[in-house]
Amino acid sequence: MALSKKPVNGMKDILPKEMEIRDYVTGVIKETYREFGFTPIETPCMENIANLSNKQGGENEKLIFKVLKRGEKLHLDTAKEEMDVVDFGMRYDLTVPLCRFYSNNVNDLPSPFKALQIGSVWRADRPQRGRYRQFTQCDIDILGEPSNMAEIELILATTTTLGRLGFKKFEIRINERRILKAMASYAGFAPEEYDNIFITLDKMDKIGLDGVKAELVEDGYDAAVVEKYLGLFDALENKKDVAVGVDYLLETLGEHLDEDIANNLKEIALAVNATKEADFELVFDPTLVRGMSYYTGTIFEIAIPEFGGSCGGGGRYDEMIGKFTGQNVPACGFSIGFERIILLLMEQGYEIPESPKKVAYLVEKKYPADKLAEVMQQAKEARKAGQQVLVVRMNKNKKFQKEQLNNQGYAEFVEFFNN
Repeated sequence: MALSKKPVNGMKDILPKEMEIRDYVTGVIKETYREFGFTPIETPCMENIANLSNKQGGENEKLIFKVLKRGEKLHLDTAKEEMDVVDFGMRYDLTVPLCRFYSNNVNDLPSPFKALQIGSVWRADRPQRGRYRQFTQCDIDILGEPSNMAEIELILATTTTLGRLGFKKFEIRINERRILKAMASYAGFAPEEYDNIFITLDKMDKIGLDGVKAELVEDGYDAAVVEKYLGLFDALENKKDVAVGVDYLLETLGEHLDEDIANNLKEIALAVNATKEADFELVFDPTLVRGMSYYTGTIFEIAIPEFGGSCGGGGRYDEMIGKFTGQNVPACGFSIGFERIILLLMEQGYEIPESPKKVAYLVEKKYPADKLAEVMQQAKEARKAGQQVLVVRMNKNKKFQKEQLNNQGYAEFVEFFNN
């Protein structure tokens, strides 16, 4: 039987042109984040299955690629359920591994700790545009900083990076999990109902206000409570300015919303808008939920018009490290949707700015061996001068060869013949 030449469904081969852009974007990301004081780290691609299945990852926990026990640990004959034969899993994001990393190495890390992590993650998801089963995530997190300085720095670092990659007029949508709960409490929902309410609310951008209303009523929630709840979102429709929207909720929700929570969000907006470098708008979005159940406070999301969906997001998760250590540590993170950013740049025909001159040396096949060293010496000097030099044998169909090289960015050719 012939071997399959296609990659596994939901994963892809990356061709040289895209790889050049990925390398360049990674470089911009690392350079910018380092300017903001973030330190690169790396964690393993697999984690203990108990860490990944701790009811913190929301729907992603259903998408884990699980790894079978091996050798003497694997007992298929006595296994009664899946977890009896599984011990590890491929990480579905970088946040769970980061929390384990921090818990294991906290004595060797500064406080607060500003982490930068770029790496592959895996989800058994349905592939679609900009979504794969193996993809790169790019996260920055600040651990040990309880104040909104963390949110301000994360938003500024992320948006500065996007701006340097040429993105303009995008949005950072911001909300607060505790504001979500305050709105639900004001309407009359019970605390144990919040998670289900938020799952439905998260569909607002797909099914609209009427769709959310119909689904909540269909799920058995009191129609008057649903009406009161959704009336808040209707009133906030034109209050996209953070201060305006939050002040409206402070006045309307009364005792259900702590003034400190509201002021915290306004402070973030004030600082970001006063010091931002990129061309973007910070928008209050009361429908923003973020799927991960580990978020405890501020949440945010990147919306780029050209994509038509989320291109990254994050938020505060102050209780997650405590799952490992028994003691909660303030934590906040922001993840750029790396694959979607690359997709947009590829579709725009992005050209890497100030890339080195690419020159191809075409050497005739009969070129004398004793003279080949001279060609290599010439290439060496050109590389020292900052050029990117490819030395290859000349094909019979030289025109086609040059066309192929031209497609790879080689605009200049030097030919060496045996004269």
